[in-house]
Amino acid sequence: MIENSSIWIVSDVDGTLMDHSYDLTPAKETINTLKELSVPVILCTSKTASEVKVIRKELELTDPYIVENGAAIYGESTENEEFQIILGEKYEVLEEILKFISKDISYNLIPLNNLSDQEATELTGLKGNSLTLMRDRHWSMPFLNPPNSLEKKIKSCCKRFNVSIFKGNRMSHLLSINSDKGKAINKLKKYSNNPYIKIIGLGDSPNDLPLLINSDFKIVIPGINGPNLDLLNKLKNYEFTLAEMPNGHGWKHEITKLIDRLDLKR
Repeated sequence: MIENSSIWIVSDVDGTLMDHSYDLTPAKETINTLKELSVPVILCTSKTASEVKVIRKELELTDPYIVENGAAIYGESTENEEFQIILGEKYEVLEEILKFISKDISYNLIPLNNLSDQEATELTGLKGNSLTLMRDRHWSMPFLNPPNSLEKKIKSCCKRFNVSIFKGNRMSHLLSINSDKGKAINKLKKYSNNPYIKIIGLGDSPNDLPLLINSDFKIVIPGINGPNLDLLNKLKNYEFTLAEMPNGHGWKHEITKLIDRLDLKR
């Protein structure tokens, strides 16, 4: 379907499509409308492929999906054959790089996968099998947010190792410089052989910046305590829409408005 569509919805998941209690209810009706209109909904998230498969099943989505902050793309071709496009570096390599950076800055950067079950639950709200799915990570390295005072040192180290760090609301993500959400969107456009596609991008935190910059329609979704000010600052030179409501409710409201504005129902 992505090959024949003029519009793609490319959406972050946590804090955007759903709140941090993982409630997808507000967006479900709108997603059903988009399916009726043959508008693909491409999830673009820091989550693992294992986690996204569960969400896609609940939402009955069949469109490609971007995982681990743009490090990999998965989907099914028109012949129903599964495909994958890997942009990232292997987890084990990134793990070693994170250790080198920790040593250089004299501060222990702690990978998300190294947390105990209790610590991971306190951070993410996930329990049981959901933690197992979260840890099934292959192409990116999430770690606990370091103090802001170390940001400059860490960025300097990243240049030496050809990696980038994207900061989310709850954790940071170490990635190969060849992968981010924006690079993944452009790779998928190239794969679909559909260069004239218009992207409606939705996100809520600074790690969504590459997604939004590479979108034709940029929508920032606030949390219950308001929008991420760091993301707004980074977008100050771009035209974007700030949703009036938080999380999935804001997602639903802004997508519904765009459906009417772009006359997608005709």
